[in-house]
Amino acid sequence: MRWLVGWSSTAAGALAAGAAGATGQDGETVHPVGSQLLWGDPDPLWAVGDWRPDEVRVVKADDRTRIAVLGICGATDEQLRVALFAARGGALRHLTAWPGSYTAIVQVGRRLTVCGDLAGARPVFHTPWAGGTAYATAALPLADLIEANLDFGHLAALLAAPDVPAALHDSTPYDGVKRIPPGHALILRAGAREIAGYEPVASLAVAAPPADPDSAVDAVRDALVEAVRTRLSAPRHVPGADIDPGPVPGMGPAERRAARGMPVPGIGADLSGGPASGTLALLASGLPGMPGTVLGHGTGAGERLLAVTFNDLTVTGQEAELERAGALAANPRLHHVVVAGGEETLPYADLDGPLTDEPGPCLVSAARHRARLASGSADHFTGYGARQVLDAHPARLADLLMDRRRRHLVRPVAALAKADGSVLVPARVYAAARRLSRMPYRSGLESLAERLLDHRSDDGLDAPGGAVEASLAALTWGRPGPAARWLTGEALAEVSVRLQASTHRSELVGPGQRPGDFRARAALARHAADLRVLEQAAEIRFQRLHAPFLDNQVVRAARALPEALRVRPGARAAILRTVLEGAGVRELPPGWGVPTQATEAAAARTGLRVAADSLVTLFDTPLLAEAGLVEARVVRKALRSAAAGEPLPLDGLADLVSLELWLRRLLARRGTCWTGTPARQRAVPAGIAPQRGALGAGARSR
Repeated sequence: MRWLVGWSSTAAGALAAGAAGATGQDGETVHPVGSQLLWGDPDPLWAVGDWRPDEVRVVKADDRTRIAVLGICGATDEQLRVALFAARGGALRHLTAWPGSYTAIVQVGRRLTVCGDLAGARPVFHTPWAGGTAYATAALPLADLIEANLDFGHLAALLAAPDVPAALHDSTPYDGVKRIPPGHALILRAGAREIAGYEPVASLAVAAPPADPDSAVDAVRDALVEAVRTRLSAPRHVPGADIDPGPVPGMGPAERRAARGMPVPGIGADLSGGPASGTLALLASGLPGMPGTVLGHGTGAGERLLAVTFNDLTVTGQEAELERAGALAANPRLHHVVVAGGEETLPYADLDGPLTDEPGPCLVSAARHRARLASGSADHFTGYGARQVLDAHPARLADLLMDRRRRHLVRPVAALAKADGSVLVPARVYAAARRLSRMPYRSGLESLAERLLDHRSDDGLDAPGGAVEASLAALTWGRPGPAARWLTGEALAEVSVRLQASTHRSELVGPGQRPGDFRARAALARHAADLRVLEQAAEIRFQRLHAPFLDNQVVRAARALPEALRVRPGARAAILRTVLEGAGVRELPPGWGVPTQATEAAAARTGLRVAADSLVTLFDTPLLAEAGLVEARVVRKALRSAAAGEPLPLDGLADLVSLELWLRRLLARRGTCWTGTPARQRAVPAGIAPQRGALGAGARSR
């Protein structure tokens, strides 16, 4: 896990920082464990973790004017220097416009600016500390710093309404640690904090001018190609070259690497057979340069890119996708590796893993992803985020009605009607889209709050069935999460109060709240947060996962796509096909981009059935029940029913199990992210006390 941390004090001498650390509010001297000091007092900044040398750059104009960029950034040192001078005037957006995935921190005198990304994959957190403000790109270090307890209201919102930003707002699982929203920057002036957005906000009063579809797709192609090229041009790394224990009888270098759980040298990519991973693999293998392994290491095929395909032997229905992956891998620039997974890689099969910064539903399947990534490269491309960035959220149908573009609803509604086989589908979808287009955001939140508050049975919080029901459920400003049906009435009431309180925040009900665009951004932010948890939970030492679809410039280019183009059936595959054609790739296997039968749900149900006994044991005395979020017997009954084949929302059960696992790992950890004198405490020092009545008290105190 890699992160950066620093703080800004209210007075120049309040925190004396240096190589030895900083003096806190009780007179103790503290500094992060395993840190690299980037600059010192009075506003110090550290990089913590296994950063590569080329991933940390600091460019100075003078001792009080400098910029630090951490991550993969396509800007040259001269571009960083020019940007630093431009940032003196307070400009922010240009700091986020370089290709790559990175965090930029600018210091001009006593003013610090920390830029988050557009998707939310590289978030920024902050908390008051020692009369100033501490910030970091991870929440747990700040929670350790202030010895924060858990925020049970946030945990309840994660289960009851994870797709509704107003329910979570700026909170984190740690009480007192806040998150800045995607597309914003944290500005600190001598300890005082301000959160500013750097993206223009569209107005509801005037519809956006129609964009040219061809130009918009060309912009997506250029941004995606540049994102891939930036990673290919970065220095290559041989994982673990300095810690190879030497010859082992009967084992070559590759076997020793595999035994240590280290990736293959060079660059590789997922190749699932889907359009997103296939596009990145073909782009990375076709661009000029040497995308494959480092010459002299591994297979010696320096020009070939390692393509990894996961073959789940426990489920059926992925034969066509595997055939497409094999056809794509016939490219001589690709070296194809198929990773077969049996019952040991099913979700819920292996629930051991590291503590992540925040909880996420992927914790139940982290071992499954780790099995695939263990055969990957030191730099590994993934197609995560393509669906959320390029696809049309169903709520965008309401945006089309708001812009009086009814004719563009014909194709998506016809596709839903064909999938459902009912002649009533067009009328139902149109009515739901029309209702959403006329509903203010405040009314949507109030309706959801009432729905949670009046919850008396499971009938109102059931998960949608087919594609039509899922689309109708998405044609709202917000809906309960799949785990909401198993929460206690007290927890649902807490989330309801949070939603009602959010309707009085002016920034949530101002201009720019187009329902489709708003819901799409919220879905992207949640997916990016889940990917961040997955990177930490399935981390392979010395490996870097790259998700170019979540880069700022790719997200910006995708947001400029016309809505009429997005809502067409098969739009994502058509866009990516055009991207590949523009890059010179025109021969694709038959059926490329055709939606395939989803295997994730089948694997989840199989894994749940196999691990049912251990999961029921996990919820004998769950921490979630101590926190007042669930009743243990209700969850045990749901797990047994789902294992028996009842149609329950499996993603809701994954949310519950993942949060329970995360709480247990958090409370079982030893040590802290900080060192100094006196000895530092850690987050949640008192553990979880029984919370019966605490949620309601917390709601009333608001």
